Amino acid sequence: MKILLTGSNGEIGTNLALKLKEENHEVFGIDKRRNNWTDEFSYLLLDLSQKFSTFDGGFGDAVMPFKPDVVVHFAANAKVHELVKHPSRAMDNIQITFNVLEYCRVNNVPIVFSSSREVYGDIHRFNDNKITGEHRADFKFTESPYSASKISGEALIYSYAKCYNLSYIVFRFSNVYGRYDTDIERMERVIPLFIKRIDSEEPITVYGRDKLLDFTYVLDCIEGIHSGIEKLVNSNLRNETINLAYGEGHTLLELVKYIEENLNKKAKLTIADSQIGEVTYYVADIAKARNLLGYDPKTPLREGIKKHIEWYKSL
Repeated sequence: MKILLTGSNGEIGTNLALKLKEENHEVFGIDKRRNNWTDEFSYLLLDLSQKFSTFDGGFGDAVMPFKPDVVVHFAANAKVHELVKHPSRAMDNIQITFNVLEYCRVNNVPIVFSSSREVYGDIHRFNDNKITGEHRADFKFTESPYSASKISGEALIYSYAKCYNLSYIVFRFSNVYGRYDTDIERMERVIPLFIKRIDSEEPITVYGRDKLLDFTYVLDCIEGIHSGIEKLVNSNLRNETINLAYGEGHTLLELVKYIEENLNKKAKLTIADSQIGEVTYYVADIAKARNLLGYDPKTPLREGIKKHIEWYKSL
């Protein structure tokens, strides 16, 4: 296969690109920052949030080295709190997805899109059973500009499927963690942030004592994405929206405990209220992923934290 991968140099993109390269697929990435982990695949430094006048063969003057069999679209400004502070970055996300969709439309290429559990909102406020099946997303409960940008991205994809017969798979991710996830200077993500600060004996703050979230080990996530790519390219699956997570909830205090165990250090811990825009409860229903993709995540949080810290210590 020939795969064009946007957001290729982040955690999920790097792990996916390396797996695809190991299988002798052709991978070409697009990202606005350099890859600090590997030079195993080629990529173009390009800010996809700018407005391009043409999409025939590429983005403006940036011509792709091949016509891909599929576009895997991860590029986005992430982190809920950052987009609450800077909502223009949410608009950038929408422009990025529009640009990628236009490339796909003009070149007749299917798309895999990385959405988020954020599209469900804080479900305990409107869903008594806390059900997170894909059909239960209720977009009037949008929590933040970031979640709005993912909802908008999904809506654009569904409209392109209807109007232009564009084939897609939308994956809704949840707290993906693991190797190549340490860039907290650019974006503070809870697991690498807690690991670094607990290891350095610096204080941490847990926002939300009872917050319960579904953490997904990156290599489990990659297996699900990989299966979806193959099925989409081979026309065995199309136009589906699928939760891709572990399917089990843990509090942030449990997360801290597992980090303490593996670092053999005690956290200097403060507990505060959840912040504006945050989802405070999410456990994914992954039955659809199991049924359609054969998805079978292997790594519970305790084991995943052990693996992540082993990798972190090897740096």
